[in-house]
Amino acid sequence: MTKKGHFSGKRRMPTLPTATKEQKVQKIRNAEYYDFQGVQDTLYTQSKENKVFRKLMTIILSEENIMLAYRNIKKNVGSHTPGVDGKTIKNLSKWQEDSLITYIRTRLKHYIPQPVRRVEIPKANGKTRPLGIPTIMDRLIQQCVLQVMEPICEAKFHERNNGFRPCRSAEHAIAQVYKFVQRSGLHFVVDIDIKGFFDNVQHGKLLKQLWQMGIRDKTLLSILSAMLKAEVAEIGFPERGTPQGGIISPLLANVVLNELDWWISSQWETIPTHHQYAVTIAPNGTASRGKTYRALQSTQLKECWIVRYADDFKILCRKRSDAVKLFAATQQWLKARLGLDISPEKSGIVNLKKHYTEFLGIKIRVRQKGKKANGSLGYTVYSGMTDKAYQAMKSKVQQHTRAMAHPADTNDGSRAVDAYNAYVLGIHNYYRIATNITLDMRKIAFLVKHELNARLRRYTQKSGDKLPSYIAERYGNSKMLRYVYGRALIPIGYLKHKAPIFKPKKVNRYTPEGRAEIHKSLSCVNISILREMMRNPIMDRSVEYNDNRLSLYCGQMGRCYVTKQPLELGHMHCHHRIPRHFGGDDKYGNLVLVTDEVHRLLHATQPDTIAHYMLKLKPDSKQLRTLNRLRRWLQLPEFQSYTSY
Repeated sequence: MTKKGHFSGKRRMPTLPTATKEQKVQKIRNAEYYDFQGVQDTLYTQSKENKVFRKLMTIILSEENIMLAYRNIKKNVGSHTPGVDGKTIKNLSKWQEDSLITYIRTRLKHYIPQPVRRVEIPKANGKTRPLGIPTIMDRLIQQCVLQVMEPICEAKFHERNNGFRPCRSAEHAIAQVYKFVQRSGLHFVVDIDIKGFFDNVQHGKLLKQLWQMGIRDKTLLSILSAMLKAEVAEIGFPERGTPQGGIISPLLANVVLNELDWWISSQWETIPTHHQYAVTIAPNGTASRGKTYRALQSTQLKECWIVRYADDFKILCRKRSDAVKLFAATQQWLKARLGLDISPEKSGIVNLKKHYTEFLGIKIRVRQKGKKANGSLGYTVYSGMTDKAYQAMKSKVQQHTRAMAHPADTNDGSRAVDAYNAYVLGIHNYYRIATNITLDMRKIAFLVKHELNARLRRYTQKSGDKLPSYIAERYGNSKMLRYVYGRALIPIGYLKHKAPIFKPKKVNRYTPEGRAEIHKSLSCVNISILREMMRNPIMDRSVEYNDNRLSLYCGQMGRCYVTKQPLELGHMHCHHRIPRHFGGDDKYGNLVLVTDEVHRLLHATQPDTIAHYMLKLKPDSKQLRTLNRLRRWLQLPEFQSYTSY
């Protein structure tokens, strides 16, 4: 303790009980907490029905949408990065809810974004990538707009657009490519690299595309135009391009290339036929049009399929002649329709039987394997890390090894081990979808072994501290486990291939049925209580405090932190572990939800009051330990067993 009874802040906070991993689909939960999911579902459904939206600003300026936006951005790592005004989410959290809502509404009446801070992010090839960082208030406004626009756009996007979308990932894109290459036998790939895509998007064209999607609120379109033309500090006002770093930029980039997705699809996949063939719906929601495609294959049409992730996409064909025609046609279409050029040195046609194609850090080709039932040759996917990704990982592993070899002290060495493990685990989680990733990892493991022997021999053991659960589950049986500074080092070479998964059609964030596939229902949380808490914030308290009340209610599964009894409206209290008069704040880790009786007991100093509530609650040994832990933070005497009162 410091002077005047203030705590130094070095005491470790106890961990709150949390819901299961399956329940942590945070952004969806946030929309449910703020009773905004129904609004997004309606927008999605209406967009599917081709409705025109002319009054979206009313929804954007709603209290629920603004507070949901705050909740969604506060956990982002980028929210702690300051813009040109030097402010972060920490400054935003001190606002009161009413003041923040009023400010956003006033600001959007005549919206002029503040200048964007520009930083240069280094790339693996030695070059840099420009990144624009709006002010925290402009990021909040962008999030407000995004939450309303996203369900409208989602209804219009192509199913094989996998980048920067809800419930989509690079793994889904790779899975789609594997399917077309191995199961469908499409071994010719049109590789097209768009030259400076994010810097060359035409603003006027983008706004027209939004208009065609049904977004025809002129006030909103003017706000989006202002965002696109926001001044970049020390550079000026951009005439084209979407600012990389803005919250809404990925959605706008998808809008631009959505037209390409559907154009490629119209050449084969969705082309109308004179005869209406039967369509089979699989249990996962996928529509099978096998009869239609077999009929189309007997024509002179060019079979082609697109798989896209952001501005990185593949067009897969059955014949080289089709690929040649599509390469030329796509190049002309991008120039004529979107005003975009391709990079000739990075674009071309790849025969997967002879060469690799690179996609999202993974190189893919096919190798002969057996014969099919009809006697033709069989081929299987052969994939691994790209050469660039391999060299980048090799360099990064060496950096982490050096950091472990030269720590300032033991604690610094332990942190270096944790950083190494975090990096390796991330690599494993991503690249295990490559079929031959084991070979790449073994090469890196050989390098690491020599680095460890050369730099860390005296700190390396075959045993050490108890394995963390995330290491024990995946690597506990490995004979390659080593310990540095007593902490387990994840063995790089211990990795098995995992087949990439497909996203079932019925998985959808904006339909009740789709969300049921994403997570289990919140049966452990009373939604009506949660919504009442949202609608009735504690007056004169910060945005952070009221938002964390909702998070605590869900994190504690609607139960008291001490007694585990269900919490009821009007009979719960949000308790500060470290009181505000002792320097405590409104952060999530400093708050717990308890019943009124528990709260009165925690602060009780009179023997009669303590005896009354102890006999009423009758805490068991575990509950008593929790009570005393909270009492220590309050600098109050600890309790004895209730039987002593």
